[in-house]
Amino acid sequence: MVIGTIADTLGRGIEGVTSTVAESFLDPVIRLGVTGLSRAGKTVFITALVANLLDRGRMPGLAAAQSGRIQAAFLQPQPDDTVPRFEFETHLAALTGPAPFWPESTRQVSELRLSLRVQPTGLLSGLSGPRTVHLDIVDYPGEWLLDLAVLDQSYDQWAADALAQAKTRPGGAGYLACLAGLDPAARLQEPRAQALAKAYTEYLTTARAAGFSDYTPGRFLLPGELEGSPVLTFAPLPPSAAPRGSLAREFARRYEAYKSQVVKPFFRNHFARLDRQIVLVDALGAIHSGPPAVEDLRRTMAHILGAFRPGRNRFLTALMGRRIDRILFAATKADHLHHSQHPKLTAIMDALVRDARDRADFAGAQTRAMAIAALRATVEETRTHDGAEVDLVRGTLLEGGKQAAFYPGDLPEDPKALLVPARQGDATWLDADFDVMRFAPARLALKPGEGPPHIRLDSAADFLLGDKLR
Repeated sequence: MVIGTIADTLGRGIEGVTSTVAESFLDPVIRLGVTGLSRAGKTVFITALVANLLDRGRMPGLAAAQSGRIQAAFLQPQPDDTVPRFEFETHLAALTGPAPFWPESTRQVSELRLSLRVQPTGLLSGLSGPRTVHLDIVDYPGEWLLDLAVLDQSYDQWAADALAQAKTRPGGAGYLACLAGLDPAARLQEPRAQALAKAYTEYLTTARAAGFSDYTPGRFLLPGELEGSPVLTFAPLPPSAAPRGSLAREFARRYEAYKSQVVKPFFRNHFARLDRQIVLVDALGAIHSGPPAVEDLRRTMAHILGAFRPGRNRFLTALMGRRIDRILFAATKADHLHHSQHPKLTAIMDALVRDARDRADFAGAQTRAMAIAALRATVEETRTHDGAEVDLVRGTLLEGGKQAAFYPGDLPEDPKALLVPARQGDATWLDADFDVMRFAPARLALKPGEGPPHIRLDSAADFLLGDKLR
C-alpha cells in the first residue's frame, strides 16, 4: 500500500509538471471550479457566464472584454472524456426561451471548455499575434466539498459530531428516535442498516430544507450512481465496544470505505486539478431561515476554506501539486434586493468568511467576497408607503406566475447585527424580519452581441480570470 501511495503521488507530480511544461509551450489552460451549497445557483452561473463570454456586450467589468482584447470565444470539446459535458445549450434554452424556467440543479461533476482568442498586452504585444486561452469549467456539488472534514475524522468522531447536531436541528428528533432501544453491538442485519441510513438521509434533507448548510456525508443527499450501495448504507451510532460482525463495526467499515472509495477519488481526480474557484452561497436564504442557519453557514464556510488549505491534511498535502490561487465567495440572488442594499449583502458575505480566512494560511491565494446575480430576474422600482419611499424589486413569482413587487426587509449596515445573535444561539431575530421570494426567470429580448442580464457577473469574471487574459 505504501509503494502504491508513493507511486500514485509521484504520478500526479509528474502529471502536474508535464501539464505546466505543456501549457508553457502550447495554449494556457485555466481550470475554474464552480461549486455552491443547496439552491445557490451553480447551473445558472455557469450558463450565464459562458453566454456572456460568447456575447460580451454586457461585460464592461471584465477588462479584457471592455478593451477588446478578447477577439473571439468559442466552445470546444472538453479534455476529459470520462466526465459528463455540462449541458450549456439545454440550460441556455431553458433560461432564454419564450417560457423561461430554472434548469435542474447540479447532481454530478460536469465540465465544459470555452476557448478565448486574446490579444496579449505588454511591451512585446505588438510583435506577437493573438493567443488562445482555454477555460475549463468544472461544475460539482458543494455538498461533496463538505466531505473534506471526514478525511480527518474516525467513525466515532464523526458520529459524535453528527449526533450532537441532530439534537438541535429540524428533523434530528426523528432520527434519534430510531436509535432508541437500538444495540449497536447487535449483529448486522441489512434491512436495519438500510432503514437507519434512510432515516438519517431524511433528517439531512429536512435540515437542508430548513436552511442548514453543514451536513455530511454529502453523497447521502446526492448519491448519483451510488444510491443503494453499501458505501452509502451507514449512519451515526452512539459509541460502543462493538464486536466483529456487529452493526456498529460494519458501519465504521463502510464509513472508511466511503472516505477511501468516494471522497478521496473526487479530490484526486477533480478538485486537486483546479486553478481558480468560485463558491456560490445563498446567504439571503440563510438569513431568512434565522440565526441558527446563519451560524451554521459561517461554520460551513470555515470547513470549505479548509479544502483550499492542504497543509493540515496529509492526504491533501501529498495531492495538491498545483494550488488554487484565487477564491471568490459570491452571495447569489442579489437581484432579490434593491441595489442600495448590495453593499450590505457583500459586507455580510465577507464577514461570514472573515474568521475562517484570518485563521487560514492560503499560501498566497487571493480571496474576495461579492454579491452577484448571474441572471437578473427582477427590475427595481421605488414606491411611496405611509409617506416614505420604499425601494422594491419586481418580478414574476415562481409559484402562480403573477407579477409582484417585493420588499424583503432592510439588511443591517453592520454584519455583527446578524453574526452576534447567530453565535449566541438566538432562535430568531429580535428586531427585524427578513423574507425571501422565489422569482421565475424573466422573459428576455436580447440584442445581437448581448448575453443575458446579470449583476456583477463581469466583475466576478475579472477577478477569477482577468489576470490570465492580459
